[in-house]
Amino acid sequence: MLGKLLKHEFRATARIMGPLYLVLIALSICANLSIRILDSSPAAALTVLGAILLAAFGLAVTGTVIVAVALMVNRFRTNLMGDEGYIMFTLPVSVDQLVVSKIIVSTVWFIATAAAVLVSALITAFRIEYVEKAVEMISELIRITPGLQALKGAAVIVEVLVLAVTACASFSLLFYAAMSIGHSFSNHKKLLSVVFFFVIQFVMQTAGSLVILASGTLFKPWFSGDIEIIPSVHRALWLAVLYVLIRGAIYYIVTRIMLKKHLNLE
Repeated sequence: MLGKLLKHEFRATARIMGPLYLVLIALSICANLSIRILDSSPAAALTVLGAILLAAFGLAVTGTVIVAVALMVNRFRTNLMGDEGYIMFTLPVSVDQLVVSKIIVSTVWFIATAAAVLVSALITAFRIEYVEKAVEMISELIRITPGLQALKGAAVIVEVLVLAVTACASFSLLFYAAMSIGHSFSNHKKLLSVVFFFVIQFVMQTAGSLVILASGTLFKPWFSGDIEIIPSVHRALWLAVLYVLIRGAIYYIVTRIMLKKHLNLE
C-alpha cells in the first residue's frame, strides 16, 4: 500500500515541480545568453534585456525553492489535516505509512530541486574554456592522488550525500511535527502550527548547543594540529548524520503520536 501512496503522491506533485524545473532550465539558458550579451555588446537595449533575463533567472531559483517547501507543507496539511484527512485515515494503511510516504516524496523533491538549481547554475556559467579547464584539473587531480586517498575522498562525498538526505527528511518532519501539534487544537490551527514550528526549532537548537558544549572535551582532540584531517572529517560527518537522525526521530515520534491520538481535522 505504501507503493500506491507514493505513486499517487509523486503524480500529484510532479504536475507542479516538473514544469517548474523546465522553466528554470530554460531561464538558465537565457541567463547564459544574457551574460554573453553583456560581455560583448555595449548597446543599452541589449544590456537592459540581459539584466532582465539574469534577474528572471534569480527569481526562478528562489521561486523554485519556495514552491518545493510550500508544496511539501501544503500536501501534508491538505491530505492529512483538512477534509481529505477523513478519506486518508479510512484507507487500509497505517499512520506510519502515511507519514513515511510524505517524507520520501518531500525528500526526493528537495534533492531534485537542489540538483535542478545546481544544473541551472552550471548552464548559466557555462563556457567551453571553463569546461576544458575543469577537465584538465580533474585529470591532474586523479593523476596525482593515490588510490587510497581517492577512496577516502569518495567516501567523504558519499557521507555528505547521506547527510543531505537525512537533513531533508528531518527538515520535512520538523514541519510535520509543528503542523500535527497545531492542528490538535480547535481554533487558530495554522497560526499555532507556525508558532510551534519556531518553538520546536528553538528548543532543538538550544538542546543541540548544550550537548555540543557539554561534549567539548570529547571533540577537542579532533581539532589539534597533530591529527589527520580526513579521519576527523569522517567522524564529524557521521556525528552530524547521527545528530540529524536523532532530531528526525523526535519529530517523527511527535508527528505519529499527534496524528494517531490527538488529531483534530479541519
